[in-house]
Amino acid sequence: MLTSITVNNLSKHFLLHQQQQTKIEVLNNLNLSINAGECVVLYGPSGLGKSTLLKCLYGNYLIEKGSIKLHYQNQSIDVATCSEQEKLAWRECAIGYVSQFLNFVPRVSTLDLVCEPLLKDGVAKKDAIEQAQNLLTQLNIPQKLWHLSPSTFSGGEQQRVNLARGFIKPVPFLLLDEPTASLDKTNRDVVITLIERAKQQGSALIGIFHDDDVRETVADKIFDLQSGEML
Repeated sequence: MLTSITVNNLSKHFLLHQQQQTKIEVLNNLNLSINAGECVVLYGPSGLGKSTLLKCLYGNYLIEKGSIKLHYQNQSIDVATCSEQEKLAWRECAIGYVSQFLNFVPRVSTLDLVCEPLLKDGVAKKDAIEQAQNLLTQLNIPQKLWHLSPSTFSGGEQQRVNLARGFIKPVPFLLLDEPTASLDKTNRDVVITLIERAKQQGSALIGIFHDDDVRETVADKIFDLQSGEML
């Protein structure tokens, strides 16, 4: 079974409880597929549901209608109906998610934060540290910062640490929510390289990119949420 994401008739709305239960429909009967080795970029104005779709794919939001099926090797899961335990297990081994913000424990060093996904997979600590150091160097995080917590870093530095953690190990599915938003051109180019490498390794990627140049460079397909069609 090939690696793929298949979204069928996905609908999602929010209820504004403090505003007379006003119903805001965000996604309506959305259909989408992403295959191994390709990057699908979500397109459309703010407020159309791009980040909501990523959170549905990751299992953070309950889904009223439709299915989100992930296929990898001989396994498959429907994120819309599976148990929380199944979601957590797939996140640990198969789903990467680079959000707009870095989540961290204040006392944990940058190097340990980036190493963690490899250590959880049983990679030897020496090898995990070496890979983390290489990636932090590639993303232009100065060595003097590696043993500090990212809590005092600039927004751009925190985002690069976030990217290092997200790309440190190959995963079948990679969700990218504005990964280049706080970056200069040099570091945007590094992210493009990391995305191309992930595609070559067989990942299925779906992302949001507001930088036109990055979007056009990394996209194999562009999905317009307004029309529900590939451009």
